Amino acid sequence: MSEEPEDPEAVAETAAALARPLLVGLDVDGVLAPIVAHANDAELLPGMSDAINALARQVAVAVVSGRTVEDLQRFGFPEHVEVFGLHGMERDGERSVELADHEQERLERLVALASAAAEQAGDGAWVEVKPASVVLHVREAPPEDAARSAAALRERAEDVTGVHVMPGHGVVELLTRATSKARAVAELREEIGAGAVVFLGDDSTDEEVFSALGDGDCSIRVGPGETAARRRLAGPPDVLRFLQALTALVSAPR
Repeated sequence: MSEEPEDPEAVAETAAALARPLLVGLDVDGVLAPIVAHANDAELLPGMSDAINALARQVAVAVVSGRTVEDLQRFGFPEHVEVFGLHGMERDGERSVELADHEQERLERLVALASAAAEQAGDGAWVEVKPASVVLHVREAPPEDAARSAAALRERAEDVTGVHVMPGHGVVELLTRATSKARAVAELREEIGAGAVVFLGDDSTDEEVFSALGDGDCSIRVGPGETAARRRLAGPPDVLRFLQALTALVSAPR
């Protein structure tokens, strides 16, 4: 697929022509919210909340993020939007994470590895501990030190039995058990009997979803980078235009 982003309205026309019921899946960071230096400072692009709310009144919409469900609540997604956290491990109102003793021990070991890597990366690096994973953030660290520490952490983590490593933009996440956004999307697809899925993501953790979608679906990479997705949008502003156009199209009589 070309690295050149496409016109959001044209991509929306493709999505609107898919079989119904339609399921639209959305990552958050880099898709609905611009990437920022510190994840805690992220906010939805202005107008995005209204666009999501309007679309969710026409078709099924799900947010599928690596953030925890608790963290995602601060974005104020409406009740009629399904929210999956921790890459699908959590589901708002239905599924939370409880670690077994051996998983808790694994998490403690991974936290120690990530903390050591943050020290190696230097100023600007920090560690985020989630209920079932730990994340090394190096986006604000010196680039060479960040790359070196992230690579070393991935290598050391492979020696921990049962760990699931998820590298991303300026982060390395180490999970105590395997999970994937693709499973979450497939779960919801089956529940609602969706005829087609549209999924928008910007990171390596979204690639499993893109790869799992078929010819009758629409996979959309947001931003640059190699991808299995078949369409591409430039960034959150174009995602907003896409959602607005898709809402108008699915609202019109067929």
